[in-house]
Amino acid sequence: MEYNNIIYETDDRVATITLNRPEKLNPLSHALRGEVYDAMKEAEHDRAIGVIILKANGRAFSAGYDLAPQPEESEYVSHRSGMPDTGSTHPQHYDWSRHALMGHWMIWELAKPVIAQVHGYCLAGGTELTSMCDMRIVAKDARIGYPPVRAMGTMDMMWAPWYLPMAKAHEFAYTGDWFSGEEMARFGWANYAVEQDDLDEFTMKFARRLGNIDNDQLNYNKRAVKRQYEIMGIRTALMVGTDVEAMSKHRPAAGEFGKRVREGGLKAALEWRDGPFQDFRGERDSAPKQRALAGEEGSSGKGPGKDGYGVTE
Repeated sequence: MEYNNIIYETDDRVATITLNRPEKLNPLSHALRGEVYDAMKEAEHDRAIGVIILKANGRAFSAGYDLAPQPEESEYVSHRSGMPDTGSTHPQHYDWSRHALMGHWMIWELAKPVIAQVHGYCLAGGTELTSMCDMRIVAKDARIGYPPVRAMGTMDMMWAPWYLPMAKAHEFAYTGDWFSGEEMARFGWANYAVEQDDLDEFTMKFARRLGNIDNDQLNYNKRAVKRQYEIMGIRTALMVGTDVEAMSKHRPAAGEFGKRVREGGLKAALEWRDGPFQDFRGERDSAPKQRALAGEEGSSGKGPGKDGYGVTE
């Protein structure tokens, strides 16, 4: 298979899907996500493949959804919605998080286990993509967080209460602060945390061990576990989370981030968002270390755009 944003490779029982936009920290554009979903279906179809690894090139797994993507012509993007096909065209103004979640359910239902291999930054949408994988193996020094909750909206996919201890789920979903891969393994989100230099070898060894089980048995093992979580309510809970996320885009200060994107560009808006936290873009000298709360500097003038941030996708 030929792709523009990912690399698809097979080695015996293991298929590897590599996000390949390293120059931009692998932002999850519509085309890239569509290619990931297609490659996973290709691996599912191939009887020789038993296990899938999802990893990334460059210094980060993914900085999150692509907030300013360019128009893309891709056979993996629906001509109706302009996004990966998830069975709905998502016509409503508030449907972004619903669309993202419905795409990730494909990984949940895939017949074969998917292992996310995480290094560097894994932020926002990157945490959603990896959380829908069956297992996660991370570099100890990886940084996993959700900074959009600081000024943009709630988590698109409210996975934190399902994967983290209650107190840490609150902290993660409220502050957007990052936790290291080592901490996330201790909390239970990741299966293993290893040194980054050992990450490739460790993950492949684990995948090959899993691949000693026949495909049908792996399928039934996965299905048995997933159905238990569904009985506990995970499908309904995550979908309700998308409704709350849509509401969060209509709070009085909802348009502030988009206003700053329009006036100063995306990088300046991210510096404004993260400045007081002094991480991510807030680490830069140009970022404001102190600022007024969103909405306290006057009206934004415009409401949120299609994606709720004032940045159309």
